[in-house]
Amino acid sequence: MTATADAEAAENGLTPLADYLGSVLRRLRALPPLDLDLTQAYGNVLAEDVVAPHSFPAFDQAAVDGYAARWEDIAGGGRGTIYVPAQSGGVAGRTVRLNVVGDLGAASWRPVRLTPGSCFSVAAGAPLPIAADVVVPVEWTDQGMAAVEIFRVPKRGYGVRRTGEEVAAGAVLARSGTYVSPALVAVLAATGIGHVVVRPSPRVVIVATGDELVDVGRGSQPGQVVDANSHALTAAAAEAGALAYRVGICDDDPEGLRGLLEDQTLRADLIITTGGTGTGPGDMVRRILSRREGNRAGPVTFTDVALYPGTALGFGTVGAEEVPVVCLPGDPGAAMIGFEVLARPAINLLAGAEPVFRPSVRAHLLETVSSPAGLREFRPAHVAERRGGGYTVQPLNGGPFTLSGLAEANGLLVLGERVTAAAAGSTVDVLLLDRRR
Repeated sequence: MTATADAEAAENGLTPLADYLGSVLRRLRALPPLDLDLTQAYGNVLAEDVVAPHSFPAFDQAAVDGYAARWEDIAGGGRGTIYVPAQSGGVAGRTVRLNVVGDLGAASWRPVRLTPGSCFSVAAGAPLPIAADVVVPVEWTDQGMAAVEIFRVPKRGYGVRRTGEEVAAGAVLARSGTYVSPALVAVLAATGIGHVVVRPSPRVVIVATGDELVDVGRGSQPGQVVDANSHALTAAAAEAGALAYRVGICDDDPEGLRGLLEDQTLRADLIITTGGTGTGPGDMVRRILSRREGNRAGPVTFTDVALYPGTALGFGTVGAEEVPVVCLPGDPGAAMIGFEVLARPAINLLAGAEPVFRPSVRAHLLETVSSPAGLREFRPAHVAERRGGGYTVQPLNGGPFTLSGLAEANGLLVLGERVTAAAAGSTVDVLLLDRRR
């Protein structure tokens, strides 16, 4: 955001979005570290570096099913060489015969040694015999049992995995801040790690407020609005990596709201409310949570932010434990955009994840769009990679308030405070959304 954009927002009585986010996120801290069993660590973020206690592979082993041999016995035309018609792509007129002196499987543990002219039949994962430096795949042989004929000579070291070839003991497997993926779980387990220290997934409670709200399973009608927000925000929090809990609907009752929030602090690292953030007669959340008590300000500060849609956002803490609370607008489209802009970064920060914001790209705009002056707009859009490199972005019909547009979008087109129109062909910023399609 430029200084000019900041000044324009201030003139409108609005807080620039970048300033607001900075002031909120500086008040949050990552959750305390937790030692977890490896089976529970997926989806969390490491709180410290992880060092390999053991090598991987832990011993020399066969990488393929075949015959473990000494390379000089099969490559140099030694005493095991005989002359027969070529087969299976071997050298014409030459093959090698070795005595098979035993079989080794993945469960074999006794050390054995090769002698000249001999080999062992081995399964993938089996420990290599001492002196073996090549494994000949079974398809390159006649698959003999007492003796085997080898029709094709591999390079030295083929089919062999040496101790520590992939990971050496003492190597750093992952740095603090790394997301624990299924593949990382495999690496940690393979090197002998059973526990890791992580930042726990934040427990996020979602509350929808409003006398007009009714639960899903029916249609809206005058005086009644189906609660889409708490369901959508619960899914969004889970997508962000949180342990999300939907409390449901809370009426515009001051004591009921205070009591509900106080109860939820016992199981929440973050509370998200939706509805009641404006200044109208029915906006009870703002009225209750921002109310001064004596000389003390209310626990939540509501700010009119240079954001479109949904300028009114709230942030503060509630309860004796001072659990952070994010208050989002009641309009479903504005609530979803508010979640992306404010709540999602808060969840990532609590989880110790970096970066806290979604990735963004610069994209070629396919359609001219207009935007309200002095506000930073986030508009649902479809992003595609261009064949020659780079991206294109197509704004979706209906603007930022449409739920159908948000459902179809794989990105959010970002139009700055000074932008009132962006022409087709111009380059714009786009936030990339997670879409598992």
